Amino acid sequence: MPQMVSIITASYNVEQYIEETIASVQSQTYQNWEMLITDDASTDNTCKIVEEIAKKDSRIKLYRLEQNSGPAAARNHSIEKAKGRFIAFLDADDLWYSEKLTIQVKIMIEQHISISYTSYQHIDETGTELNYFLQAIPSLSYSKLLKNNYIGNLTGMYDASKLKKIYQPNLKKRQDWCLWLEALKRSDKPAVGIQKVLAKYRIRIGSLSSNKFKLLKYNFLVYHQYLKLGFLNSLFYLLVFILEYFIVRPKYIIKNRT
Repeated sequence: MPQMVSIITASYNVEQYIEETIASVQSQTYQNWEMLITDDASTDNTCKIVEEIAKKDSRIKLYRLEQNSGPAAARNHSIEKAKGRFIAFLDADDLWYSEKLTIQVKIMIEQHISISYTSYQHIDETGTELNYFLQAIPSLSYSKLLKNNYIGNLTGMYDASKLKKIYQPNLKKRQDWCLWLEALKRSDKPAVGIQKVLAKYRIRIGSLSSNKFKLLKYNFLVYHQYLKLGFLNSLFYLLVFILEYFIVRPKYIIKNRT
C-alpha cells in the first residue's frame, strides 16, 4: 500500500483559482493522498466551490476558521488534522504537475531522506507561464537555508514519521521559511532538491510576496523574533540574505527554452 501524503492548503478569497488547484491534485498519478483545505474566513465563493468538489471526492476535506487568522493558522489547522506519513504544501492559487507526488515520494523513500523540494515554474495571474523557472539546489543544509529561503513552499515535503509534525509560527509572511528551517534542524540529512520542474507558482499583482523590499522586514523578524539571534546578529544575517538574494540566487533562475 503506498504511503499517504497529506496536502496542506490554506485558502482565502480564491474563488477564481481554487478549482484549478484542486484539479491539479486530482490529476496526480500518485493517488494515495488527502487534501486538507482550511479556509481563512473567505468572503467570496471559495468554500462553496470546495464543498461541491468534496462531495464527489472524499479525499478533499474542508475546514473553516471563524475569523481571518492568517496563512500560518490555516496551514497549522490542516497539519493538525493530517494523517499522512508525508506532509506537502500547496497554496490555493498554485498548481502541481501530474507526476509531482509520484516522483517526490519515490525519491524520498528510496534515498531515505526526510525533506525534499523541487524546481518550479512561475506563472502570472492568468496562468500564463513566465519566461523563467527557479531551479532547485541539489542539496540544502540548514546553514545554506539560513542565508535564503531556497525551498518553494508549494514544492516542499517532509516525512512526519521521521521528523514528527512541524508547525508554522504566526508571522504574516515567511512562516514557511521558519517551518523548513525547523525541519532541517530535526533532520540528520540535508534536504534534497529534485531538479525537474514539478509545480507552478502564481505571482499575483499587489501581493506581499511580489514586493521583495517589503519582505525584508519579515526576514528580520525571522532572525530576531523566531530564531532569537539578537539584534546585531539579525542585522548581520539580513545583510547576508540580501547578498545571497542578489548574487547567488540569480544563478538558479533559469530562462525557459524557446
